[in-house]
Amino acid sequence: MKLLYQSHSPYARKVLVFAHEAGLAERLEVIHHETSPTLRNEQVFALNPLGKVPVLITEDGTALFDSGVICEYLDGLHGGHPLIPANPSQRFRALRNQAIATGLADAGIAVRWEAQRRPEALRWAPLLEGHLQKVIASCDYLEKNVPGDDDVDIGSIALATALDWIAFRHVHDFRHERPRLAAWHARFCAREAMRATTFHGDTVDQLPPSDNARGAAYAVAMD
Repeated sequence: MKLLYQSHSPYARKVLVFAHEAGLAERLEVIHHETSPTLRNEQVFALNPLGKVPVLITEDGTALFDSGVICEYLDGLHGGHPLIPANPSQRFRALRNQAIATGLADAGIAVRWEAQRRPEALRWAPLLEGHLQKVIASCDYLEKNVPGDDDVDIGSIALATALDWIAFRHVHDFRHERPRLAAWHARFCAREAMRATTFHGDTVDQLPPSDNARGAAYAVAMD
């Protein structure tokens, strides 16, 4: 299988961490793709009309996208303990945590747009603050509702990767005055799946002016 990936995407990393935890990482050919709303990647658009990664190309050539869909597909390929629980109480707790993580990452990315990526003249401080308050409220909620150390599932994986991205991009110091969340995050990040998939790279919103094919697709193999 092929995983179209981005080394600085919290959504893509969630899938790769999930694959490691499920024992499926060796079955994936991971290919890094830069994507941005201002930099069209034709190879990604050909597989996902939203132009986003991650995209999983299955062994029969089917293209699956959205990290949650991909993780659900992968969970059906291994014989170990399911990472998307079947028991209703565990399942919906895990799915709720995944939803919080997705919203946390979405809000964090919106903060970066207003703080750094959008041209300075077009930035709107009240919108930045509004998105930042979502990040802060989510972290406050998680301080009171930290997953258990034995809860290695789609929810905890999504939370760990989203929080690690918040730290990676310096969106918010979620560890400050949140000792339970900080300790849980540190413990989860010590897992082999997290250590094998660390974030790296800078966002590319446009190609250099010297490139006449500005906006064209390109991809490089992951190290």
